[in-house]
Formats: sequence, structure tokens, C-alpha cells
Amino acid sequence: MFSIFNRKGKNMWVVYALLSAFFAALTSILAKIGIENVDSNLGTAIRTIVILFITFGIVFATGTAYQIPNITAKSWTFLILSGCATGLSWLFYFKALQIGDASKVVPVDKFSVVITMIMAFVFLKEAVTWQVIGGGALITLGTLLMIW
Repeated sequence: MFSIFNRKGKNMWVVYALLSAFFAALTSILAKIGIENVDSNLGTAIRTIVILFITFGIVFATGTAYQIPNITAKSWTFLILSGCATGLSWLFYFKALQIGDASKVVPVDKFSVVITMIMAFVFLKEAVTWQVIGGGALITLGTLLMIW
């Protein structure tokens, strides 16, 4: 089969990442169509309610809700901060998508990949490799091409 898959599923992150990319692309197209003649903030709020129901539905369906009391204060703090960052990201993204072309907004939004790389190096002390630097440079170049 494909070399990225092994018998133990060690590289299943690749499958999940590709599925994430596919659904992110689908999200952008559906959102662009959906926010026509709708305030972008209202569109974001509606989308967020749907996500809330889906994710908590999964949590309860899989029986992992029992873990909620075991979440540490540190985890709560960073999950809440992450939620705030996500909310702001979505609000700005939906506004950009509403007034710009999806084919340009989405790639520029993905410049977050480069910003994430830099933050991972600084805050998480992740390894800096030539592959990551090269990939980040290409993404930066692509982002600049999309803006100009």
C-alpha cells in the first residue's frame, strides 16, 4: 500500500492532517457561499454553534466527558486562551472571506503555518531543520505572491 502507513498506524497523523486540509478547504468554499448577504460575525457565530454541538456530541458519544473534572488549571487556561485565539481567527477569516476572493484569502490565511513554525521554535523548542526552514520559506514566498 502507501509507505506512509504502517501496520501499527504510527503515521496516522498524516491521514488526519490530510482530512483536516480537505475539510478546511470545504469549509472555506461553503462559508464563502453561506456568508453572501450575511454579516460575517453572525456567520461565524452560527458556524461556532454547529461546531459546539458536533464536538460535544462526539465527546458524549465516545464517553470521554468523564475526563472533564480531571483537566488541570494549566490545561483549562491554555485551552481557554486557544479558544479565544480561534474565535478571533475565525472572525477575521470570515470577514476577509466575505470581502475577498476565497482563492486568495485562504492561502494568505495559511501563512499561519509559518507563524506557527516560528512560535514552535521559540516557545516549544522544536527542532529547526532545513526542511522546515525551506518549506516555511516557500510558503512565505507563496503568501507574498498572493498579496501582490
